[in-house]
Amino acid sequence: MAYHHLCSSPSSLLRDRHSLSVSPKPKSLRTNPPTSLNLVSLSKTSIKASSSHVSLEDLMSQETQIPRKLTNSQYPDGKTASKSYVWVNPRSPRASRLRQLTYDSRYSSLLKVADSLDSCNPNEKDVLAVLSSLGDDVSEQDAVVVLNNMSNPNTALLVLDHFRKILTKTSREVILYNVTLKVLRKSKDLDGAEKLFDEMLQRGVKPDNVTFSTLISCSRVCGLPSKAVEWFEKMPAYECDPDDVTYSAMIDAYGRAGNVDMAFTLYDRARTEKWRIDPVTFSTLIKIYGVSGNYDGCLNVYEEMKALGVKPNVVIYNTLLDAMGRAKRPWQAKSIYKEMLSNGFSPNWATYAALLRAYGRARYGEDALNVYKEMKDKGLELTVVLYNTLLAMCADVGFADEAAEIFEDMKNSGACKPDSWTFSSLITIYSCSGKVSEAEGILNMMLEAGFEPNIFVLTSLIQCYGKAQRTDDVVRMFNRVYELGITPDDRFCGCLLNVMTHTPREELGKVMDCIEKAKPELGRVVKLLIGEQNGEGNFKNEASELFNHISSDVKKPYCNCLIDLCVNLDLLERACDILELGLSLEIYAGIQSRSPTQWSLNLKSLSLGAALTALHVWINDLTKVQESGEELPPLLGINTGHGKHKYSEKGLATVIESHLKELDAPFHEASDKAGWFLTTKVAAESWLESRRSPDLVVA
Repeated sequence: MAYHHLCSSPSSLLRDRHSLSVSPKPKSLRTNPPTSLNLVSLSKTSIKASSSHVSLEDLMSQETQIPRKLTNSQYPDGKTASKSYVWVNPRSPRASRLRQLTYDSRYSSLLKVADSLDSCNPNEKDVLAVLSSLGDDVSEQDAVVVLNNMSNPNTALLVLDHFRKILTKTSREVILYNVTLKVLRKSKDLDGAEKLFDEMLQRGVKPDNVTFSTLISCSRVCGLPSKAVEWFEKMPAYECDPDDVTYSAMIDAYGRAGNVDMAFTLYDRARTEKWRIDPVTFSTLIKIYGVSGNYDGCLNVYEEMKALGVKPNVVIYNTLLDAMGRAKRPWQAKSIYKEMLSNGFSPNWATYAALLRAYGRARYGEDALNVYKEMKDKGLELTVVLYNTLLAMCADVGFADEAAEIFEDMKNSGACKPDSWTFSSLITIYSCSGKVSEAEGILNMMLEAGFEPNIFVLTSLIQCYGKAQRTDDVVRMFNRVYELGITPDDRFCGCLLNVMTHTPREELGKVMDCIEKAKPELGRVVKLLIGEQNGEGNFKNEASELFNHISSDVKKPYCNCLIDLCVNLDLLERACDILELGLSLEIYAGIQSRSPTQWSLNLKSLSLGAALTALHVWINDLTKVQESGEELPPLLGINTGHGKHKYSEKGLATVIESHLKELDAPFHEASDKAGWFLTTKVAAESWLESRRSPDLVVA
C-alpha cells in the first residue's frame, strides 16, 4: 500500500514495516516511561547493557523520548522494577547518534543518491559508481525512494535495470516500473513511457491502475489528449478499473480530444457521484461550452465549481474571459475581471489578450485602449493578431488618431510586422474619414510590403474617393478590381451605391456604369429610381426582386442608400415608396410604436435621408389621425439615439433637432432621456392644426 501511494516521506515508507535494527532480534519496547525516574541513580553499566535492544522504527516515533530497557534498576523508593527505562536528552550527542541509525537518515542519503544520478552521465559505468555508495544491502523500498525522486529519464532507465538485477525478491515489481514512468512523465517523454510499458509486458509484469493513471497524465502534460483517451480505453483489457480521479481527468482529455459528448457524459456522472474535479477539468468544460456557443453553460459550470468549493485559478478566469469575448458580452468580462482582481490574482498576458478581444469585438473603445496602455506599461508584447484587433476596433468606432499611434508602436516593437489585415484596417479608418492622402500612403506601404489589396481594401478606397467626390479615381479603383481578378460582392456594390449619394448630379452616370457592370439588377433599380428609364409601375417589382436576391446583412444599407439618393435628388415620393417597401419586407422594423400613453418614432438605425423620410411619413400619419377625430396619446416622442456617426461631426440627433426647428415643431430634447425629443398632446394638436399643407418639404 505504501508503494502504491509512493509517498516521499520516510514515515510513510516505513508503513511496510521495513525497519533497521542494531540487534538481530529487536524486542518490542514500552513507550510509557515509569514515573519518578531518578536518572542519577541509573548506572552506566545498566544503560550500556540495554543498548543492544534498540528498534530503530521505534526510535523514529520517539525522537524526543527514547526509552531504554534496564536490568535490575531501582526506583528512588528502593523498589525493584522488573523493567526500567531511561530518558535521553534529545539535545545530547547520544540522541544525535541514535537518530543517525533511523530511516530518516537513510532516506536523506537516498535523496542525495537520486540527485547524483540525475546529474551523472547516462552510461552504465557512471550510474553504477553512484549506486555503489548504497552498499550491498539495498532494499526494494530503497529502490523506490531513489527512482521516485529522480528527474533524469536517461539515467532512471539504467537505475531501474540495475535494481531489477540485484533485487532477487520484490513484493511487487510493477511499483519499480511505476515510479520510473513518473520520471518519464516529469520530462514529458511519452515515447519513452510507452516503450517502458511494452517492456513491462514482455517481462510478464502486469500493469495496475497506477501504471495507467501515470500514462494518462503523461499524455495530458504532453498535450496529447487523444493518447490519454487511448490509454484510458485500454484499462479494461488489463482488468484495471479507473478510480474517480482518473475519471475526472478523462473529462478534460475527452473534451480536448474533441469527444464532447463523452466529456459531458462523464461530467454528469461526476456531479451525480460527487467526484473530485480539478480546476484543469473545469477549465476544459468552460472552453467546450464556449466553443459550442453555449455561453450560459460556461457561467453555469463556473458557478457549480465555486459551489463545490473548488477555487478558480488564473487559467479558469482567462478561459471565462475568452468565452465572454466570443459571446460579445463585455459587461460580463468586466465583472469577471473585477472578481479576479478582488480574489488576489494578478492578470497575465493571456488575461490581457482575452480582455482586448472581448472589448475589441464589442467596440468598447475606451476599455480596449486602457487594457492596451496597461500592457505597454508592464512591458508585455502584443502579437500581430492583438494589434489587428485593436486597429479593427479603431476602424469600427472611428479612433483615427489612436489607430495611428498603435500602428507606430507596432512598427517600432520589432516583435511583429504589419500584415494585410493591419493595412486594411488603417485604409478603412482613413477612407471613412475622407483622408485621401493618408489612405493612399498606407496603400503604398502595403504594396511595398508585398501585399496585394483585397476586396476590403479596394472597397474602402472607393468609399474614400467617393466622399472626396473624386469620381474618376472611383472608376479607376473599380477597374483595378477586375484587373486583379476579384469578383465584386454585395458589400462592394453597396459601397458604390453609397458613393452615388456623395456624387455630383452631373457625374452620376460614371458611377452608374460601374454599378451596372458589377450588379445589373441593382443598376436597373437605380436607373428606374432616377428616371433614366421609363417604367413607373416596374420600380417596386424590380426593387422587390433585388431585395429577394441579396444577402440579409446588406438589405438595410441598400435601402438606406436608395432613400438617401432620393432625398438628395428631391424625389420625396420615391423615397417614401422605398421606405414602405422596406417595412413590407421587414427590412425595417419598429420604426413606429404606440402605447396608450405614448406614440414614438424610432430612428436610431436609419441613415439621415431615411430618418427624414420616416419623420415626414409619421407627421403625415399624425395629421390623418387628427383629421379622423381620433385622440392622440398624452405624450409623443422621437428617439434618435444619443450618439453621433463615428466618422461625422454631426449625429442624427443634431440633424433631426435642426429640422424640427425649421418645421417649428413643438418637440424638445428630454433632459432625462438622451436622444429623445418629446411633446405633449396639446402642443402637438395645436401644431398640426396650424399646418394646412399635408406635404412636408424635406430639407
